[in-house]
Amino acid sequence: MTRRGWPATFFLILILWGSGAGSATAAKAPEKGPKLDAKAWIVVDARTGQPLAGQAVNRHLAMASTTKMMTAYLAAKKLPFRKRLKAADYEADPAESLMGLEAGQVVSVRDLLYGLMMLSGNDAAVTLAEAVSGSEPAFVRLMNRTARQLGLDDTNYQNPVGLDGPKHYTSAADLAELGRVLMAMPRLRKISGARIARLTSYDPPLVIETTDSFLRDNPWARGIKTGHTLSSGYTLASDGRKKATELIGAVIGAPTEAARNEETVRLLDWGFSLYDKEVPIKVDRSVELIPVKYEDVDLPVEAKQRVRIGVRDGEQLEVVTDLPGEVEGPITLGQRIGTATVLLNGQPFAREPLYAGLAIEEPTLTDRLLGNPLLLVGLLVLLLFAILAVVLLLRRRREAKARKRLERVLRTRR
Repeated sequence: MTRRGWPATFFLILILWGSGAGSATAAKAPEKGPKLDAKAWIVVDARTGQPLAGQAVNRHLAMASTTKMMTAYLAAKKLPFRKRLKAADYEADPAESLMGLEAGQVVSVRDLLYGLMMLSGNDAAVTLAEAVSGSEPAFVRLMNRTARQLGLDDTNYQNPVGLDGPKHYTSAADLAELGRVLMAMPRLRKISGARIARLTSYDPPLVIETTDSFLRDNPWARGIKTGHTLSSGYTLASDGRKKATELIGAVIGAPTEAARNEETVRLLDWGFSLYDKEVPIKVDRSVELIPVKYEDVDLPVEAKQRVRIGVRDGEQLEVVTDLPGEVEGPITLGQRIGTATVLLNGQPFAREPLYAGLAIEEPTLTDRLLGNPLLLVGLLVLLLFAILAVVLLLRRRREAKARKRLERVLRTRR
């Protein structure tokens, strides 16, 4: 090869190498989400509400029995759980989902909510709606006002049960957001994720099992609500937790129940793959060491509960402590010393009290003296002055006695 050919060859090698590096980078780039067999879908971070991926997320679609999520939300907000209601006289079509209530039967709000979410009971939905607002039309107006208040701008209700209608629709994004709202309410979270429940207002108590096959078949699932009509297809608002991460999913309009469940699992698993589990605070590891005054040891401070959190690439995790710069005994083992706050991207995620991992005795006078050089020097100076004062006093006394002896001798000679 001639000398003139070397530059061209060198640049060609650089171009090829750069091309390969670019391909490797592209291969590691995050995906846009899986392709699902559904009309619309979305997956969001339950903690922040941030969408991770989706398709047709604002498209207006029939919601079927996921309607009951709003019914449950309003009933839980407006009615005491212990209150007992008379079941509405509900005339159902043969294909409707029912809790099996008889007209006039007395059932607690708690049990009606379990029947509403676990069995998708239309009779429970109407009973709760009438108890909240007095009538179905009034309750529907409340549903729509509440949807606007919650920012569900792509949602409109015509009934509290989920029957199809031209103005009865939601979107994947709204369904996921409403799921987040429900799962943030401890009592509804428990009901939405129940696989089995005991209805205590029945005599004798009645045990029911959820009809949500997604919830039954996936131990990591936490809820939330299924829906299906012939025209809308199969719909699922879902919640799952893995790798210290909670995700909310919404899949609308899948062709079959099996497809709905499979696509939801694919969707959430894809979302979980974006996270790594971190444990910034562990029970068996000191969070920080604090200097102990007058001692050569440091005091370890520990938490009694660990903190786990799912973190995505690019997110910043930090632990900030509120502790004294130095401690002094006596300190008992397990004594509360301060707090640790876990920050994700600068925002508080968890706050844990911190406790002493060792017992520290009260310092002795010797400890205080040896541990405080200035005080020790001061005491030595005072002692020196005291010794000098005593010496001077004794010297003056000796001089005074000498003068007196001299005076006596002089008087005798005279």
